Amino acid sequence: MTATGRTIAPYGSWRSSITVDALLAERVFASEPRLDGSTIAWLEDRPGEGGRGVVVRTTADGGFEELTPREANVRDGVHEYGGGAWAIHEGTVYHSDFRDGRLHRTLPGGGAEPVTPEGATRYADISLDAGRSRLICVREDHRGGGVPANEIVTVPLGTEGSPPAEPVVLVSGDDFYGPLRLSPDGRRLAWLTWSLPDMPWDGSELRLAELDARGLPGPTRTIAGGRSESIAEPAWSPDGSLHFVSDRSDWWNLYRLEGDGSITAVAPMEAEFAGPQWVFGMSTYGFAGDGSIVAVARAGGIDRLWRITPGGVTTPIPVPYLEIPDVVVAGSTAVVVGSSPAEPPHVAAIDLGSGALSVIRRTSGVAFPAAELSMPRHIEFPTEGGLTAHALYYAPHNEAFEGPAGERPPLRVLSHGGPTSATGAGFRGAIQFYTSRGIGVVDVDYGGSTGYGRAYRSRLEGQWGVVDVDDCIDAARFLSDTGEVDPARIAVQGGSAGGYTTLAALAFRPEAFSAGVSYFGIGDLTGFDLETHKFESRYTERLVGPWPETRDLWLERSPILHVERISAPMLILQGLDDKVVPPSQAEQIVAALTAKGIPHAYLAFEGEGHGFRKAENIRRSYEAELSFYGQVFGFTPADQIEPLELTRRA
Repeated sequence: MTATGRTIAPYGSWRSSITVDALLAERVFASEPRLDGSTIAWLEDRPGEGGRGVVVRTTADGGFEELTPREANVRDGVHEYGGGAWAIHEGTVYHSDFRDGRLHRTLPGGGAEPVTPEGATRYADISLDAGRSRLICVREDHRGGGVPANEIVTVPLGTEGSPPAEPVVLVSGDDFYGPLRLSPDGRRLAWLTWSLPDMPWDGSELRLAELDARGLPGPTRTIAGGRSESIAEPAWSPDGSLHFVSDRSDWWNLYRLEGDGSITAVAPMEAEFAGPQWVFGMSTYGFAGDGSIVAVARAGGIDRLWRITPGGVTTPIPVPYLEIPDVVVAGSTAVVVGSSPAEPPHVAAIDLGSGALSVIRRTSGVAFPAAELSMPRHIEFPTEGGLTAHALYYAPHNEAFEGPAGERPPLRVLSHGGPTSATGAGFRGAIQFYTSRGIGVVDVDYGGSTGYGRAYRSRLEGQWGVVDVDDCIDAARFLSDTGEVDPARIAVQGGSAGGYTTLAALAFRPEAFSAGVSYFGIGDLTGFDLETHKFESRYTERLVGPWPETRDLWLERSPILHVERISAPMLILQGLDDKVVPPSQAEQIVAALTAKGIPHAYLAFEGEGHGFRKAENIRRSYEAELSFYGQVFGFTPADQIEPLELTRRA
């Protein structure tokens, strides 16, 4: 023990109160807040209930209550990632139930009934057209077999107890639609659309149509967008002005459609007012009663909340959150889902007049001690081609421990998914779990990540498996060169596209990392495109090159075809119901590691898709990864965990 009372122990072996039990205790994932009159409602995903989605709202006594039936699972599978699976109006909830894919109506006081027929259909981005007693939403129709059809449809609501009617198609013909927004007077419909091979962050269009007396769209006009401009989050202000986010300036900024058809930039700045449209239901700005806009903008990996006057004056709104994925606004109230590095997300209400903030819902039952929390440090480091890249670094931190003299800590290099996504500065239990035990973590926003403008996002075009790998290696090298981590004990870890980066780094740059962990990672690019879902079926063409013209490049960038170069131990984790990255991808990698005799472990989880939702599986993945690092980095975890057995040959 040192003079300061700290225990000297090897990095990785420190005892921490940030346990798996603590991280899962009463843990929920809150998203998609809504204002229904004076009531605040939101969606909760609950790992302790098998990942079930539940709509919850505030009550008059300051508590909250569930609005959807106990057996329901509020979730949809449109684009496989879902989102926007519910809407609320005067206490009535309209929601997609993941068990059957149908839309249901739940009246105040309970009692749910389906409002769409049975069949292989999915619904997302639900809006209520109250004046016409119908819902408007995006439908993904799988009834024809093969590639599903995506459409904008209306769902007649009928009367309580009436049989569900077949939805009516309003808009079709393009590959993808949504989000869609109905004007306050119900006379105009705006929506986004794009077609393969583009993804919505590559190129999309904002379209607008007047609705006739029957509620059907008339002639359609394109307001903004195209193959080289990405549009996001259309929204109507209370006075009927259409707003949207565009990256035409290189940054996703706010714009307004004027009455004469011109477009005005609302608050130009080098910040992103939206993120990549992976899911439905996103809301990053809203309109206050005084005509101002409350918006979230990201710069330097940090989210900030702004108030924008009708004249374009921007003023920061002080909040304790560095990551704010959702905000909704009505009158003088803004509701956010926000998180700080020290605390899991809150659902919180902000009085825009006084600035007072009230926490409505905490998403964790545990308060984590500051003495064991590592605060992120934004680093900008040199990378290939004379450029710089970005990351958040979390140094090992636990005030009860310190490492032995002369020993440097191990490092986990995290590669996020997408790959068109980004890390965030909010609470990361999967990071604090390791830093409080003496393992450093660097969360890399490699070239191709969002939050730094379109030019930064475009660095990955044609360079997937190169730029992302280089940036992960250079982040680790930067921290090693400054003496902060042990260069001989660096692991790379990622999920989905981040899993691909993990596998690519180990296969193409085997000298860079001494271990790797892949969650549902892509090993075979050609096989992935053949097996994956419609939404991402041609994503790789932009990231690598057109098929089959660049077939040799696809083969060169497929880690499974170069597994003989891998020499580092690996942990592979996979959901067996994954439709985005099918289990066959993991199984090919495992077979190749086994044939070569590389130490590895493979954990496959029944009933899990693209991301683990069940508490027991989340627990097992945490413990398995810690056990894996202990074995490959030479420390004994203090936790009582189920050991992971590494296989060398079958």
